Amino acid sequence: MASCGVLGAGAWGTALALVACRAGLDTTLWGRDAQQVGRIRAERANPAYLPGVALPEGLAATTDLSAAARADFVLAVVPAQALRGVASALALVARPGTPVVVCAKGIERASGLLMSEVAAECLPEHPAAILSGPSFADDVARGLPTAVTLAAHDGALAQRLSGQLANPGFRLYHTTDMRGVEIGGAAKNVLAIACGIAAGRGLGASANAALVARGFAELGRFARAYGARAETLMGLSGLGDLVLTCASAHSRNFAFGLALGRGESLAGAIGHGKLAEGAHTAPVLVEMARARGVDMPIAAAVADILSGKVGVDGAVEALLARPPKAEV
Repeated sequence: MASCGVLGAGAWGTALALVACRAGLDTTLWGRDAQQVGRIRAERANPAYLPGVALPEGLAATTDLSAAARADFVLAVVPAQALRGVASALALVARPGTPVVVCAKGIERASGLLMSEVAAECLPEHPAAILSGPSFADDVARGLPTAVTLAAHDGALAQRLSGQLANPGFRLYHTTDMRGVEIGGAAKNVLAIACGIAAGRGLGASANAALVARGFAELGRFARAYGARAETLMGLSGLGDLVLTCASAHSRNFAFGLALGRGESLAGAIGHGKLAEGAHTAPVLVEMARARGVDMPIAAAVADILSGKVGVDGAVEALLARPPKAEV
């Protein structure tokens, strides 16, 4: 595979386009906004999303989806709630059999489907893969050392795609456990909101550590109930991503929770955590957990706060008042 199409010209899409270029791939970056794409071409930069990061001359930028779809494989780097629309459009222009690597972390709110399931519905003739792990777009764009996981049901495909994208600053591990990789990426966003709320409320480092540990226990229960492997959850796309996003304001979900914890309205908090996927994922994650009899009190508290059922202080009091139990 010698060429890569990247769908989505936001921060993460641009960063992954840089990864592909550094790996020696002929790379085309697709974006909807003609003005933004024009600036990328003219300035060799994407200042709205990655200020100060230079883009190589060899990186093509386009608003023509078919141009990016002609690549040997495609990275779908759009928000989780936008994946269905982009994937449906891609199906009309991509060659059958072109692998599509989904780089969104979330659950489709309208359907309750994971990202691989959305891809399977919209792109039945295209093998799907999932890329996830502890990675901030700015770090990746600047070439700072980063390691992620790429999953596909076809182990040979996962290994081949990982090899194609790898470069000295971007290390990929491969697996066939797509379910574990995508659940880790989706659930950690909700838990990052919880940690941001605690930080915004000034609850201290001890509370953050407790939320990460107990949140990881919730993530593990949920993932195992849906068929994920334990070793995947302990890896980059599970524990690794959770640790990164639960303690840094660079995380959109943590920043969103931080604003809520400081007393801002839901609308105001959204301004701090644009594209905070966890806000969309929380209610459907809790519904899916209840359907399998999985106890997720932290995720449920986040969902209740976001729906207005309870305030931040009430949610904290309710969590602390839960009956004593064995640590499992």
